[in-house]
Amino acid sequence: MRRILFIAMVIVFLVCNFPAGAGAQDQYFKIGVITSLSGSLATGGNVTKQGYDIWAKKVNEAGGIEIKGKKYPVKLIYADDQSEPSQAASGAERLATQEKIDFALGPYASGTTLAAAPVLEKYKIPMITGSAESPLIWRQKFKFTFGTVPPVNLTGSAPLKVMANLKPAPKSAVVIGSNDTFSKATAEAFRDSLEELKIKVVKYDIVPSGQDLTPYLSAVRALRPDIIAFGGHDEELIRLVKVLRQINYIPKALLMHYGVTEPAFIEALGKDADQVFGAAVWTPSLKTKGDLIWKDNESYTADIKKAYDVTPDYTYAACSAAGLAFQAALMQIGATPPLDEAKRLELAAALEKLDIQTFYGPVKFASEGEFYHANIGLTPLTLQIQNGKAVIVGPDQFKEKDALYPMK
Repeated sequence: MRRILFIAMVIVFLVCNFPAGAGAQDQYFKIGVITSLSGSLATGGNVTKQGYDIWAKKVNEAGGIEIKGKKYPVKLIYADDQSEPSQAASGAERLATQEKIDFALGPYASGTTLAAAPVLEKYKIPMITGSAESPLIWRQKFKFTFGTVPPVNLTGSAPLKVMANLKPAPKSAVVIGSNDTFSKATAEAFRDSLEELKIKVVKYDIVPSGQDLTPYLSAVRALRPDIIAFGGHDEELIRLVKVLRQINYIPKALLMHYGVTEPAFIEALGKDADQVFGAAVWTPSLKTKGDLIWKDNESYTADIKKAYDVTPDYTYAACSAAGLAFQAALMQIGATPPLDEAKRLELAAALEKLDIQTFYGPVKFASEGEFYHANIGLTPLTLQIQNGKAVIVGPDQFKEKDALYPMK
């Protein structure tokens, strides 16, 4: 009797300490996700989360990623970077060493991406960010870091080229950027493009993030620039428009980058958002076709609206496309979980050669040069909010409406 009791206790011990049958992780891909679920960038961080989540949901509803005739589900394991680079680095470390992830989906912001990338590089874990846009990321030549959104120095010039051809042609501009990695890169791209277009930059400043812009913009008003171009994150963009409204100043054109396409921007500002220009690489109205999960924009947009009751912007789409890129690469190399170092190296090599069509558009990562491992398959778009909706006003092959100019 004692022997039977002893054997039973041993069985209980083994079950408790080796859950799900020793080979449980062999049955699904463990994917680390590092993004801003709290802190000053939480609004954008939760957009990235929803973009990643909808991809994982659709994969698992289909039974998983099909590899050699067998389907493997995916499991997302989140690390909240709290909108701080140091937390992004520690989160990446935990996901790599404790969670033993197979690969990672990256942060919302560029600064946190730059902090997480070297950690994952050390452990040879591929990461695709569906949001970060600073050219500093790609200049580092990280072997294991990729991005589905082109860098801002590639996309930021597009709206200014459209605006330069408006009548009467703008002659002067003020460029402002918040003091963070992405926003500074955006401001630099705006400044450089304006100079190339022979539009005089009468003032260029990088200001502290979160600063009250009322005194600053009151001084700008005295310069009467035709264009105000601002590099910042969503909440800062909203505050800037409110301050311009408060001081009763309307330039001929107001240009922002990310944020104009985000639903929260129009919701927060209402009619005051109208006629603001922005840049993007995707909108729900583009006529694109996909080979994986979503056959076109319409089906993707419908899934986002059903799940989150919002119309998606390009960050939603780019994050979901990051999942599709991993999915396609895994299928190409026939990789099954868990991925050892050799398979992760093979996965990174497959991503570098990837060239797929998705609902988001082409995903093709640069294998050399200034934009190393950024997606270079997309055409930058110029948007303007008209009657509460972001519409494409350039380039001509994608134009939905003419730009409204000057602002009223």
